[in-house]
Amino acid sequence: MVDVGGKTVTARQAVAEGYVTLLTETLAAISEGRVAKGEVLAVARVAGIMAAKRTGELVPLCHGLSPDAVAVEFELPRRGGKLCRIRIQATASVHAKTGVEMEALTAVSVAALTIYDMCKAIDRGMTIEGIRLLSKTGGKSDYRAKA
Repeated sequence: MVDVGGKTVTARQAVAEGYVTLLTETLAAISEGRVAKGEVLAVARVAGIMAAKRTGELVPLCHGLSPDAVAVEFELPRRGGKLCRIRIQATASVHAKTGVEMEALTAVSVAALTIYDMCKAIDRGMTIEGIRLLSKTGGKSDYRAKA
């Protein structure tokens, strides 16, 4: 683990995104509440938030942080064509000596896995892709992904 003892506590925020590619029919089932396991996006949001809070337990050598806030949002595409993508975005913030990039990335990852788990009975061909850090602020340097 990296020693952060000498660092200053600052406000830090990270934003991450990822995608679940699925059949248009699967998106319709999600949108219309026809998935047998329940409200997919509501459960995925809670799963992502819970995962962000436990990132230090899941990722070896990652500092255990208590985020001040975690938000998980979904962008649903307009239906058209055989396949579509749900965009997942997570924002995590904290006042700490180290950043919350891993918390935001973990929130996106677990939200995507939850969508997969809840919908796999109707669409085993789903893919999870494009998980990446979009931005981070606070600490020594800021970062913004190129478009």
